[in-house]
Amino acid sequence: MRVALLAALPALLSAQETATTLKDQKALAVTIYNDNRALVKDTRDVRLTKGETRLAFQDVAAQIRPETALLRNLTAPKDFWVAEQNFDFDLLTPQKLLEKYVGEKVVVVRSVQNADGAGAKEVREEATVLATNSGTVLQFADRIETTVPGRIVFPGVPGNLRARPTLVITLHSGIEREQKLELSYLTGGLSWRADYVANLATDEKTLDLSGWVTLTNQGSVPFPNATLQLVAGDLNRARTPMPGSAPGGIVGSLMKAEAAPRMAEESLFEYHLYTLDRPTTLAANQTKQVALLSAASVPARKEFLLQGQDYYYSGSYGLVEDKRKVGVFVEFDNKEASRLGMPLPKGVIRVYKRDGDGRAQFVGEDNVDHTPQNERVRLKLGEAFDVTARRKQTDYKSLGKQGKFGSVHESAFEVELKNAKKEPVTVTVLEPLPGDWEVIQSSHPCTKSAAHEGRFQVTVPAEGRALLTYRVRVKW
Repeated sequence: MRVALLAALPALLSAQETATTLKDQKALAVTIYNDNRALVKDTRDVRLTKGETRLAFQDVAAQIRPETALLRNLTAPKDFWVAEQNFDFDLLTPQKLLEKYVGEKVVVVRSVQNADGAGAKEVREEATVLATNSGTVLQFADRIETTVPGRIVFPGVPGNLRARPTLVITLHSGIEREQKLELSYLTGGLSWRADYVANLATDEKTLDLSGWVTLTNQGSVPFPNATLQLVAGDLNRARTPMPGSAPGGIVGSLMKAEAAPRMAEESLFEYHLYTLDRPTTLAANQTKQVALLSAASVPARKEFLLQGQDYYYSGSYGLVEDKRKVGVFVEFDNKEASRLGMPLPKGVIRVYKRDGDGRAQFVGEDNVDHTPQNERVRLKLGEAFDVTARRKQTDYKSLGKQGKFGSVHESAFEVELKNAKKEPVTVTVLEPLPGDWEVIQSSHPCTKSAAHEGRFQVTVPAEGRALLTYRVRVKW
């Protein structure tokens, strides 16, 4: 078979060209990944002659990776094989056409006023295109001009200049008839990301969550009536340069919509696959959104969090006092019991709450990573306006060496919390504590939330203040 293939190559390379366009398309499936990459499966009915054919597969994605292209014959796979394929991405434009005619003759047509002043006539003159670098240079019979004095008429379009992206495949078919061909390939220029809208209830104890998929086609080729699938997860990718690849992620605006059915979801290897329940069209240079999920009355929790300094300070040469902001967080569980339980692709969750007149107001947003079922989603929405904090080191003393290595220190701190709200709030205070530490005195119970972090829960009365004080002994 290999000997026969090599012997047939000269005939294949000189075979007559057959073109297939979107008019021949019978099915289209697009699987889009998180990283500006998509798998396209384009099925068309094409009439092939018996023997050698050069098939011009038009309207492929402009950012196709030709090395990934695979053509399958679904009708008559026996005695069907591909010898060569070329991706023609040099697209037809006036400038490209002019460049292809360097050294060739063209006709320049210009309008000349009649001697009697009554109208104008067209004058045709042959010229040779000498150059097109930083302008056009034309050689006429008696002169050379550096500007085009009229319009240029070309005798034809060169064979290697295509009107749209085309994969030219040299193949052999064992029969002459219409056959179903499937071309699959990877391409750039297609991307997706998830966006979510959460509406907090008045009491801030539940929220309604809507998920949207933002799809972007940055290419010049449309994908009409495509079966759409999305893969969420972090795929490993060989870092080969991809000519012409464009950055992914055009940010589109989210519009509030009625609740829609969820996209079908299933596990795929170590990723998750989402399938739209209907065909959709991705037009060229378009961003569109489709519904991903909808859930109502999801139990939510609000938390005020004061994060201590990024480091632990202990010293005898001065006391440290600073004002710190209190962060506002909202969290919920991605569980069926909480009316969710669907793996959530990474994206941005934007949170709204209605004001006194019933109008939805934006109250913050945060990024979430891929979140599997039964995991917690935690959002930082901003900093509290009415809850403030002041942190101060009030004491320090060294208790000397302990053994051959290390020493023992004691430090005391106070954290003042103020609440201007008309209802009490509870603030979680996280304090950095290094080494082998022990809280030996505290106004509020301390729990060890991490190896070098203490956690306090402080309730602050309405329009009042609360003072957290503690003394810690540190060995290091």
